[in-house]
Amino acid sequence: MFDYLLNVTWNLLFQFLKQLGIHPDWQFVDVYGMEPELLSMVPRPVCAVLLLFPITEKYETFRTEEEERIKAKGQDVKSSVYFMKQTINNACGTIGLIHAIANNREKMNFETNSSLKKFLEDSLSMTPEERAKYLETYEAIRVTHESSAHEGQTEAPSIDEKVDLHFIALVNVGGHLYELDGRKPFPINHGETSDDSFLEDAIEVCKKFMERDPEELRFNAIALSAA
Repeated sequence: MFDYLLNVTWNLLFQFLKQLGIHPDWQFVDVYGMEPELLSMVPRPVCAVLLLFPITEKYETFRTEEEERIKAKGQDVKSSVYFMKQTINNACGTIGLIHAIANNREKMNFETNSSLKKFLEDSLSMTPEERAKYLETYEAIRVTHESSAHEGQTEAPSIDEKVDLHFIALVNVGGHLYELDGRKPFPINHGETSDDSFLEDAIEVCKKFMERDPEELRFNAIALSAA
């Protein structure tokens, strides 16, 4: 087992970040709904949104078509976007967290001996594929997650167990909203955003996921917000 955040409460994410050596200046909070009055309850600023969604046949068809379209037409992706591939089964939660923190690392207050800070510093110049390989052998993050999951009394599946739920991260890098999914070959640029409008813009992306699978109810979003 490497990672299984899919059945872990959102509060456990805070514990996971704390054990990785991040000061609690930022916190994960629930996004209770997508209406303006519910979004207004989310503390600001928000620097990342994690979306949990089901991997369905409709989504996989869309993912293939999206990849082909972008490869044909191209897209602008800033070189400062930190992106890594997912090569470990059931590791999407950890990779979503890394994407959220890595693309906001200048805002984070790391402990001196933070294992996540070291991982990011070591992997900054690596390719997405190299970062994935490095994570496979990075014992500190694996042990930290297992410890957090144990505290939350969450039983992890085997590394080969098929899981049909998936995490992605949505971040603002240089005024553009990027979807970061380690199952995809590259980041997805969803257009312009700003610090003030980021949460609303990210939720619009989340709505598209829901609209593609209107019969599905297994969607959840959390925001990484200022504490």
